[in-house]
Amino acid sequence: MATAEQHYILPRPSFDKPVKLLIVVAPYYKDIADNLVAGAKAEIEAAGATCDLVEVPGALEVPTAVGMADRLSNFDGYVALGCVIRGETTHYDTVCNDSSRGLTLLGLQGLAIGNGILTVETRAQAEVRADPEGQNKGGGAAAAALHLVALRRKWGRPDKPVGFRPREDYRVAGTPGEGSTGA
Repeated sequence: MATAEQHYILPRPSFDKPVKLLIVVAPYYKDIADNLVAGAKAEIEAAGATCDLVEVPGALEVPTAVGMADRLSNFDGYVALGCVIRGETTHYDTVCNDSSRGLTLLGLQGLAIGNGILTVETRAQAEVRADPEGQNKGGGAAAAALHLVALRRKWGRPDKPVGFRPREDYRVAGTPGEGSTGA
């Protein structure tokens, strides 16, 4: 059983500047989500960081909320939390795969995300994994986000504008208003 295994846990990172994380949780299974959040908040506080919390309807909305928050706010990292328990249909596979894929794609774009969306066969498995005194997967997701924030700060550079922008000295021949007739 997985609970008997010992896993190496990286030492908690330290920061010279404040860190603010956003916890995005899908509280479909409220008691499980509450435990995940409790574990995440405890880890964030232990690292001397702060956090905000938002709820979304389900696990599929978690990556969308993280992406929106990154574009519209100033968080250093994100903790994705929720629980998907296998049911009778293939919807389980879609939710598990697509929520994970969405978070992975955001991470590959440079976002510091800890994925704590549980994907389990039974409620009992979820309860053990979510328990802050048990496997504490919420705390593990927060720790992952904090480690990624530390790496980004170690390797990072000041934010640069993203997207296309013409050079200021760039002129397109034949552009109306630039000495051409526009024809």
